Amino acid sequence: MTWLDEIHWDEQGLVPVIAQEYQTGKVLMFAWMNREALQLTQATNQAVYWSRSRNKLWRKGEESGHVQKVHEIRLDCDEDVLLLSVEQVGGIACHTGRHSCFFKKLEQQSWKVDQPLIKNPEDIYKRLT
Repeated sequence: MTWLDEIHWDEQGLVPVIAQEYQTGKVLMFAWMNREALQLTQATNQAVYWSRSRNKLWRKGEESGHVQKVHEIRLDCDEDVLLLSVEQVGGIACHTGRHSCFFKKLEQQSWKVDQPLIKNPEDIYKRLT
């Protein structure tokens, strides 16, 4: 049995992943990995995820330059969730141009944005012509 076999993959062969900033402990994002994504992440120390919407590997920062340098990979007690301790290059983890994907906070039964826009997404993701 290999270390990959110890993970409880779901019926699509995926495992949920939380990316946490290693310096602050702040949760930056949630994503999915398949076996290949996890192997590449472990081998390169850069986060690689599985994009369910695009049905392909997603190398974090491949378009934006906002890569995640992986400091540590942890598996939870049920062996069905991964936690990545990462350095978020450029300080932007979210495709909306914010530091974290969790930028909306529930206040008085309404979602309020409580994180500033660091960079306009249109400036981050220029379409190739």
